[in-house]
Amino acid sequence: MDLDHLPLRERKKQQTRERISAAATALFVARGFDEVSVAEVAEAAQVSKMTVFNYFPRKEELFLDRVPEALALLDSTVGDRPEGRGALPALRDLMLRLAEQDHPFAATGARHPAFWRTVLAAPALRAYARESVEVLEEHLADLLIAEGQDERTARFTAALAVTALRTVFTGNARRLLAGDPAEEVAADHPALTRRTFAAVEQALAAFTSPS
Repeated sequence: MDLDHLPLRERKKQQTRERISAAATALFVARGFDEVSVAEVAEAAQVSKMTVFNYFPRKEELFLDRVPEALALLDSTVGDRPEGRGALPALRDLMLRLAEQDHPFAATGARHPAFWRTVLAAPALRAYARESVEVLEEHLADLLIAEGQDERTARFTAALAVTALRTVFTGNARRLLAGDPAEEVAADHPALTRRTFAAVEQALAAFTSPS
């Protein structure tokens, strides 16, 4: 993350957060989420246990710490999209851009299998991941309602969008976990993304068309 634009105090806080997150990730991947205590994370990051909890109120957030970033991406992608552009096409293009950047949200990079093996081995992380998806869906629905969509259509659109995003993301992750080369997963990502979003756009069109 580029911190140069932040005031010094905020820059130091972000650097501390990133140091804690990096220490936690390294420990969890090496030993397993359930085998590492918050105290051990604090020691590795050279901060107090209380400082860890100040930045990450739940242990799960130490590993799955990108929900705020995901919410911000929804705000910028959907909330700030041009008038007349649908939320689903905007999110489709976001997924294409993220893959080009090898962003973790696209799950196309060679470094991701170890991350997902850690998640799958820890029931608490799996539960938190599901909870996070619900948070994203609710936030997206609220964005669409705020711009004037009726609630039923907004919530259906949000559910479709999250289904599409999860389908692409987990599809890539499963292939990497199965041993498929990251280069092949990345090469197939655009077609998978377009095909998945085309399907949910058809579902939305059917839902909103007069019966």
